[in-house]
Amino acid sequence: MGNNYAVIGLQWGDEGKGKIVDLLSEKIKLTVRYQGGHNAGHTVIIGDKKIVLHLIPSGIIHSDTKCIIGNGVVVDPYAFLKEIKELNKFGIKTEGRLYLSKDAHMILPFHSKIDAIIEEEIRGDQKIGTTKRGIGPSYEDKAGRRGIKLSSLYNPEYLKRELEYLVNIKNLFLKGIGKEPLKSNKIYEELMEIREELLKYISDTFPIIQDAKEKGETILFEGAQGVLLDIDYGTYPYVSSSHPTVGGIFTGSGIGPDANIKVIGIVKAYTTRVGKGPFPTEATGKDEKTMREKGKEYGATTGRPRRCGWLDLFALKYSVKLNGVNSIVLTKIDILDSFEKIKVCTGYKYKGKTLKNFPTESWILEEVEPIYDEVEGWKDVTSGITEYNKLPQKAQNYIKYIENYLKVPVSIISTGPDRKETIIVKEF
Repeated sequence: MGNNYAVIGLQWGDEGKGKIVDLLSEKIKLTVRYQGGHNAGHTVIIGDKKIVLHLIPSGIIHSDTKCIIGNGVVVDPYAFLKEIKELNKFGIKTEGRLYLSKDAHMILPFHSKIDAIIEEEIRGDQKIGTTKRGIGPSYEDKAGRRGIKLSSLYNPEYLKRELEYLVNIKNLFLKGIGKEPLKSNKIYEELMEIREELLKYISDTFPIIQDAKEKGETILFEGAQGVLLDIDYGTYPYVSSSHPTVGGIFTGSGIGPDANIKVIGIVKAYTTRVGKGPFPTEATGKDEKTMREKGKEYGATTGRPRRCGWLDLFALKYSVKLNGVNSIVLTKIDILDSFEKIKVCTGYKYKGKTLKNFPTESWILEEVEPIYDEVEGWKDVTSGITEYNKLPQKAQNYIKYIENYLKVPVSIISTGPDRKETIIVKEF
């Protein structure tokens, strides 16, 4: 059996996974998205085309690659069909190449409505920073054994019955806070209008994955968000509602632990975070502004400005160990071209004591003092460079510093958004 690969973001998301999945899937015939919802935003730049994918794996760009949206994903059917139309505008064929797991749960219109009510009206000053797209409430219903699977569309009578039950539960909440109740018939009729279109894509994806595995075909597993947003291992409660970590692959796709998965960790050369939550290495003033403006650090899904800061190797070490990372892809190194000095966090102090392990408790992370080392900046252009030995020596020193701390090799370096702006240091 050959190697399979997982592309996992090791920070708080937005590390540049879309470009790397696009790059790798050119040679891989099956890519699988295993968690999250359409709150993810994977931007792929091909020549003068900019394609933003939220739900569909980036491998769809390649005409010979098949793509699966696994059972661990929550799917907004309307957002899915909208994304299909966008891809078709670019001349990208999806039918017969894209499969929606019948066991994935649906995000229904009231999920986003409830998401917004909880975030804006109930949490108040304790906002999490959710995208209000209904991801969390859909996962809540899944865990509460009242969610609606895509397979329900096979059986309209069953769907109608389950929808009435779920809507009754939601109405108890909505009436309790003085909101207009939902009408299950209206939601049902709207789903019936798009049912036939959705059925073109809904499949039992388990045998597709197993067949590829048995034939020794290489499978690429694509996560959304980042490790530090994992619901168990992230900075709770400022996290996503799923498992971007490597463990999410097994529950979210149907592959077993014998699949020989090599883990590729995507790391931005600095750190960003969207929304609320602790961010120990967050920069201020001119430094943050430079990172944001040069790096175009605005959410691909929401357009929100990202918070920017220095590379946090202490947090990254945690992510590397947690996921058994085999190699690193370093992205956006060109954004640091203008810095004379570059800070790198190598540890935390909490109440005067140096911590040995990364804490996931948000109240601790809000109070830690990052321990910084300073690295010489290269003050030279790395943008668009495609050969390692053509990088400025001080940029190479920065990369070696990262490798030495993490004890994991850097295999790919991204020097710009385009597919061509890539240095392959070592083939996987």
